[in-house]
Amino acid sequence: MKTTGEKKLASDQVSRKKRTTNVTTLLKEEPVSGLFHSEEEKEEQNIFSLIQAVRAGVHFNLFQEFAADVPFSQAEWSQFLHLSEKTLQRYKKEESTFDPLQSERILEIIHLFKKGITVFGDKENFNTWLTTSNVALGNIKPKDLLDSSFGIHLLQDELIRIEFGVFA
Repeated sequence: MKTTGEKKLASDQVSRKKRTTNVTTLLKEEPVSGLFHSEEEKEEQNIFSLIQAVRAGVHFNLFQEFAADVPFSQAEWSQFLHLSEKTLQRYKKEESTFDPLQSERILEIIHLFKKGITVFGDKENFNTWLTTSNVALGNIKPKDLLDSSFGIHLLQDELIRIEFGVFA
């Protein structure tokens, strides 16, 4: 028979696994076509799912899986998330879940990467774009704008312009 402490630990582990699974599901490709009647409904459903994921928090393991696949150092991630490197290390050690503000930033960056890879055709070309000074952005490297939601939205808009051939 399990003690109260063991039951709570098991419950916390199941809860963490569910949150990670829900966020992981969000990061997969768009919902199955035909599930929604229109693109607006699909987009609206995706937004509500993202809001739910932000509120639940992104688990460090999911973040680490994504962070391992992008060209940013721990120092850069701490800048993007407005956390100290020591706090990031603590999140890793404790296998914590990020607060809603950091979770939202992580999800925004993940969605930016999905769009960037679509526009540039592959991860390497998008990473090159992120790390190269950009005339359209005032000779700023796009990755230097990842520390704010406004910067990320500016980059999303720039990717849309590139996608449709509007460079100025």
